[in-house]
Amino acid sequence: MKVSPTISPKEFGRRRSNLMAMLDANSIAILPSARLVARNSDIDYPFRQDSDFRYLTGFIEPDAVLVLVPGRVHGETILFCRERDPLAERWQGRITGPERAMQYYGFDDAFPITDIDDILPGLIEGKSKLYYGMGTYKEIDAQVIGWVESIAANQQLGSRPPGEFVHLGQQVHELRLFKSAQEMNVMRHAASATADGHLRVMAALKPGLREYHLEAELNYAFARTGARTTAYPSIVGSGKNATIMHYTQNTHVIRSGDLVLIDAGAEYEGYAADVTRTLPASGHFSLAQKEVYNVVLAAQLAAIAEVRPGNHWNQPHEAAVREITSGLVRLGLLQGKVEELIRDEAFKRFYMHRTGHWLGLDVHDVGEYQIEGEWRVFEPGMVTTIEPGIYIADDLQDVPARYRGIGIRIEDDVLVTKSGHEVLTAMIPKTIDEIEQCMAKKVA
Repeated sequence: MKVSPTISPKEFGRRRSNLMAMLDANSIAILPSARLVARNSDIDYPFRQDSDFRYLTGFIEPDAVLVLVPGRVHGETILFCRERDPLAERWQGRITGPERAMQYYGFDDAFPITDIDDILPGLIEGKSKLYYGMGTYKEIDAQVIGWVESIAANQQLGSRPPGEFVHLGQQVHELRLFKSAQEMNVMRHAASATADGHLRVMAALKPGLREYHLEAELNYAFARTGARTTAYPSIVGSGKNATIMHYTQNTHVIRSGDLVLIDAGAEYEGYAADVTRTLPASGHFSLAQKEVYNVVLAAQLAAIAEVRPGNHWNQPHEAAVREITSGLVRLGLLQGKVEELIRDEAFKRFYMHRTGHWLGLDVHDVGEYQIEGEWRVFEPGMVTTIEPGIYIADDLQDVPARYRGIGIRIEDDVLVTKSGHEVLTAMIPKTIDEIEQCMAKKVA
């Protein structure tokens, strides 16, 4: 059986080392895990680890805090986490505990989370700078403030609180923007799982199904590969629902002649895929649907061609806007000169979002798009989506009737390489001929 890719403990250790190299001397960094959130009664929402915390630790349990102390003689990396509890483990599953956290995850030190108030103030005391992401977890915010205040209250006894607070986020997010070889392999697996789902939908789609029937096919295909959660709520929008950007109701009956816009991606080992395909419910595109579809496809291909080292992040969007505006003029949906229409943003009536976003541990991943007012330049290891679309609302009376209610988006995940790019989701059909051929097959 093929071994599924994962991130090694050594890589998590390298990430912590890389972050500490970015921190100032005589500093300390504190990063809490996500918390369980109650749904109702004694039921919690499914737990998902904080992405920054997972990036630095690989630890996927709640109620934990990572502390980094560059230069600490007794160990620079410290984890506070839950102690093992046989009764709790009988009900809720195994708990790693401090001893095994050091063994499995490579921390220098680990302590029970219940001891954090006794230990952490002593680690903070005397540090010049404290890195912490204030505002994410209010309970921990209050603890951090309390620790610093307790140190400040004892200044007459020689205690010295940090002289500066710095938001811990920018440094971690800069590291997260560049994917390692292991991350690339994990993201390829997420892309492969996503491809399985979209291919299954292409074979299953027919008029009379409800949108959620296709959502179920996606979930089934994702889970079979080990991607047991979606990266975001799946969009399955048929007919005029395809013109709604973030439609997730997924309850309508799919009718003959509808287009069905499916925006769905698997999450594997915390990493997201994000793919959109637009399919004809009856297995064949109408002439009007083909006309609009080919404009979007041309825009997507032009945008993908701009993803390469040295180009800046907005160039794919500029290429997509040019193709879409030109196409809308050819279809008679816009009138005027292309350059003037682009300048006036006339395309926004039908294309109102950007062409992509960073992708990684979050579906809309972290990382700056501009630096000092200039668009960020693509570098190897970055991953972006490319997702142009055209959305023609069904109530636009000045639009020819054959185009009303057509919503089309085509989206792929694109890795920047040394020589250009790799489309991670290239195995999913997207030309009209490919889609119609794939839809002629029946689901197993």
